[in-house]
Amino acid sequence: MTTTYAALLRGINVGGARKVPMAALRTLMEGLGYGGVRTYLQSGQAVFSSDHGDEAGLAEELAGAIEKQFGFPVDVIVRDHAYLKAVVEACPFPAADLEAKQLHVTYFSAPVTAERFAGIDRPAHLPEEFRLGDRALYLYAPDGLGRSKLAEQLSRPRVIKGLIATTRNWNTVVKLVEMTEG
Repeated sequence: MTTTYAALLRGINVGGARKVPMAALRTLMEGLGYGGVRTYLQSGQAVFSSDHGDEAGLAEELAGAIEKQFGFPVDVIVRDHAYLKAVVEACPFPAADLEAKQLHVTYFSAPVTAERFAGIDRPAHLPEEFRLGDRALYLYAPDGLGRSKLAEQLSRPRVIKGLIATTRNWNTVVKLVEMTEG
């Protein structure tokens, strides 16, 4: 059975470093046998179909091909449409009432528990807030991600140790659901 997935590439095309042109990424993915390959923006989102069925295996295969092609490692998370849609539906914040720059989702390569984030002083960062979901973290940052002190704390190596973590704004989160539909 063929499934449609989104590949989330971490840390590419930021500040002129680790360049992965989207046309070259599409060609590389088609060469791996993926169907219907499309990219979104320049910051590392690709949608594709495969009958492989294993998100972790697809992520590993794509990460290996990217490193071979471009000469540097790139962390990749692959998620199917059902998961992406469930993330949107489970949003604990009033997404419809917020600007997209205020709401973000960090996708994790594995499940996370509250204990991982126990050292973060939540009241000290208000009105910024975060909530955990299924292999995801929802972040409300009213002044945007770039100014968020809470986002800085959430991305510290001691907090995300052993995980791949990559963050997308709400517009991208919703667009990936649309792009992976049917």
